[in-house]
Amino acid sequence: MSKLKIGVIISSTRDTRFADKPAQWIVEKAKERPELDVEVLDLRDFDLPFFNEVASNAWVPTQDPKAVAWQEKLAEFDGFIFVVAEYNRAITGALKNAIDQAYVEWNKKVGGIVAYGSMGGARAAENLRTIMIELQMVPTRSAVHIGGGEFMKVSPLGENAEMSAIEGAIANSAKDMLDQLTWWGNAAKAARQNDLAQAAE
Repeated sequence: MSKLKIGVIISSTRDTRFADKPAQWIVEKAKERPELDVEVLDLRDFDLPFFNEVASNAWVPTQDPKAVAWQEKLAEFDGFIFVVAEYNRAITGALKNAIDQAYVEWNKKVGGIVAYGSMGGARAAENLRTIMIELQMVPTRSAVHIGGGEFMKVSPLGENAEMSAIEGAIANSAKDMLDQLTWWGNAAKAARQNDLAQAAE
């Protein structure tokens, strides 16, 4: 089977965001795997409007050209890794809006999580998992959680050290998440291809 194409979605758009550091770290980890082809999807680059369509594209075609361009980009991928900041016990508004701009393009694909915050982004990750289920995605069981002392070690709010300084605490979680992302990504890709073959008969 061909490589899995995985999009790493940076979910914070703030000027002072921390997200770039863990995003680059997980990209490097994923690129070590010959079965994965990885690309960063930075929400800053898509300038998405607030969702203002008649309905989800599961029901009617989207009209806004920026949202359509986002959907077309998502359609290229077999799965995603979400780099998730926790804002007030949930994912960022920018990520929720980006998710809501599509539906079909998320379906039957795998999703992994790298989360950060005072509690390791645990509540945002749980929030995102429930959203992924509604989108008919497969969330990986394992996720990377950067919280507490590890977060303060690498955050500009603390020591601003390199991610290598906390690898001992998060590397195993990253390996588990990427293992699961690969297994479920291949399973879902094979099933999608089977559906297409059957539809063509």
